[in-house]
Amino acid sequence: MRMLSYGCRSRHPLDLLILLTMLVLYLPGCDYGRMKEDEAINTYQTSLPDMPLKTIPTVDGIERLKEAVPRDLNNPLPRSQGIVERGKERYGFYCLQCHGPAGNGFGSVGQSFAPLPTDLTTSYVQKQRDGELYAKIGLGFRRHPPMATTVSEEDRWAIIHYLRSLSPARKVSWLPAE
Repeated sequence: MRMLSYGCRSRHPLDLLILLTMLVLYLPGCDYGRMKEDEAINTYQTSLPDMPLKTIPTVDGIERLKEAVPRDLNNPLPRSQGIVERGKERYGFYCLQCHGPAGNGFGSVGQSFAPLPTDLTTSYVQKQRDGELYAKIGLGFRRHPPMATTVSEEDRWAIIHYLRSLSPARKVSWLPAE
């Protein structure tokens, strides 16, 4: 009866010679020390300086908006036809798809929502202060996404002036005579 051997012994001395040759040729190519000094790895180890506590941006700062009392925020843009037109243009860029051309919640995207997006012409919206609307646009509320990082601060204020023009009661009455 013949016994099978499963040990490390090679049946041919040529196999052993090939293995030793491969080790001699390939091991010097593995320079692990050099691989650890790769600048692609070291860049991620760069530490940033510590920021002073309570540092907030001075323009378009969402942190400043989060800490503000919405009722106390006043619209810095003057009410004028030019600002309303700018607000209308920006409304078309950012709001029209959900709230619709008339602001009633029947936008092309908004129609797929249940419930529909808020009707911006209602007294519920129109009675809110500018700062309250500004905070809701910027920070989001319910299903409305936060737009502070998408829409600039000045454009959000202009959009609010445009929203005021959507109210049937305020269509023309709040605009100054030009």
